[in-house]
Amino acid sequence: MAEGEAGLRPARRGVRLGGTGAGDRLAGLEATMRGRLGRECVYVPSCRFGLYVALRHWCPPGGRVLMSPVNDDVIFFVVLAAGLRPVQAPLRPLDASIDVDAVPEGTWGALSAVLTTNLYGNPDDAPRLRARCDALGIPLFEDAAHAIGGEVGGRPVGAWGDASVFSLSKHVGAKAGGFLSCADAGLRDALEKAREDLLLPARPTAELAYAVRPYAEAAVRGLGLRGAAWATLRLLGRTEREEIRMPLRPADLARAGAEAPGLAAYDAWVRVDMHDYRLRAGNARLARVGRKLDRLDGVLAACREGAGLLLATPWARAYDGPPQPLFRVPLFVEDRDAAREALARRGIVVGYLYDPPLDDYAGAEFTDVSPDPSGARWFARHALPVDPLRAREVIAALTEAGVRPVRARGGACD
Repeated sequence: MAEGEAGLRPARRGVRLGGTGAGDRLAGLEATMRGRLGRECVYVPSCRFGLYVALRHWCPPGGRVLMSPVNDDVIFFVVLAAGLRPVQAPLRPLDASIDVDAVPEGTWGALSAVLTTNLYGNPDDAPRLRARCDALGIPLFEDAAHAIGGEVGGRPVGAWGDASVFSLSKHVGAKAGGFLSCADAGLRDALEKAREDLLLPARPTAELAYAVRPYAEAAVRGLGLRGAAWATLRLLGRTEREEIRMPLRPADLARAGAEAPGLAAYDAWVRVDMHDYRLRAGNARLARVGRKLDRLDGVLAACREGAGLLLATPWARAYDGPPQPLFRVPLFVEDRDAAREALARRGIVVGYLYDPPLDDYAGAEFTDVSPDPSGARWFARHALPVDPLRAREVIAALTEAGVRPVRARGGACD
């Protein structure tokens, strides 16, 4: 069967990711997530892989998908790999969520699907997007990579879409794995089969690297060698990003488009930062993922506490209600480079920056640009996403350095 047909044929029952003895671990992981979300969940090796499976199952090639321009470029390439056209939405500037009211009516009528981002754990307006998609008869997909444990409209983030995807590399900290969840439990077998058709065999070297990575990272942190480690990786050609965005390589990307849908042609973009994103998981990997997932509630509680501290600072936007367990808290600063340097002096690395917005990054050749890019540009330029688990250190560093909050368009940030 061709890769592009995955998930479109009747499913074989009983096909499971992993080798001998992995079935019980997988069942346990899926049951845990099913209990949290209240709907069917299929384990996948990564969030990006799960999203690709969902897009291929629900969307015909050539369709258009509304998405946020302030998003990981990997997700942009996953949409392209699925044979779909990304459509960049106007955003609300203080949380980078889709501004439902600012999307032109003509755009709604041309869509095949909507994809939320829930950036840093701040929920998109899923109830209104759900209503819009229902009226149009198109699927809603929720990218909940940053938002496990979050809520919107009285439901968990990820419980609104026809399908939703979760990452176990973020709050869970497993550096592998994720879930593809679906509203219709009857689709489980088809999605599971699509997963199996797309998986690549486990590689012993990848499993060994996964096993030793935590110890290597601990050694680097303990010896204060982060800078030297990154310099060595650059010299060896092992880093794929010199800037916030990966190189677009438009000529190569245009050639890949002739082969869409399919992951193979887009692998050089989709695999960035996670080369084992579609590898079958071994038992040791699944066991570690399970141990990490068992500790999630404690992590979420700590994230809520840290988010509350950060949201009370002059650099944060006003926030109604109790804080979400944010993966990162976006603070808004006048000079982000200076703020990053102030944090770096205390050993705090700022990642998960998405600047420039995707339509500025990719251009009209590869995406429909936003009708109003100003909100996305403002957010991408000024947001400083910081780890709520290090809230007190962040506040001390920014205060000591005299970092100034930026004023939002038309008023103070807070």
